[in-house]
Amino acid sequence: MRQLTGRADATGMRIAVVVARFNETVSERLLQGALDALVRHGAAADQVTVYWVPGSFEIPLVAREVALSGAVDAIVCLGAVIRGETGHYDLVAGEAGRGVARVALEQRVPCTLGILTTETMEQAVDRAGGKHGNKGADAAVAAIEMASLIRSIRGEAAPLDRATPAAD
Repeated sequence: MRQLTGRADATGMRIAVVVARFNETVSERLLQGALDALVRHGAAADQVTVYWVPGSFEIPLVAREVALSGAVDAIVCLGAVIRGETGHYDLVAGEAGRGVARVALEQRVPCTLGILTTETMEQAVDRAGGKHGNKGADAAVAAIEMASLIRSIRGEAAPLDRATPAAD
């Protein structure tokens, strides 16, 4: 039996990061975590492009346009949707998540979901470099691993492949 897994090596990868300005304090922290992780895992700064959008609801459209361009190996989607006093939270959070998933499936480009959905600003800050780590960094590493795995499946970039024989 063969087992394939993606590697956390971004060498030679072109990565897009689509980030929402709404709740910018949180988004900037997520972005910094993502950029740090990309560089730490071998991404060249000139191969990473950041696209700012007004809010998380707008992320899927820009992610789709970037995917359609054929210019990237993966897309990291970052934002923060924090519950308020109305049902707007449910609409934005749900549609943003569904939209990102749809882009990945329809365009066949890995898109990772680093859009926080929290009850409070404190929870968001805790997940954007606070006591719960940085979910932007996590989304970036997941994007690298997914791009590597997709390359393996498609038979591209053999140096990034890792075939592991199953243990008996």
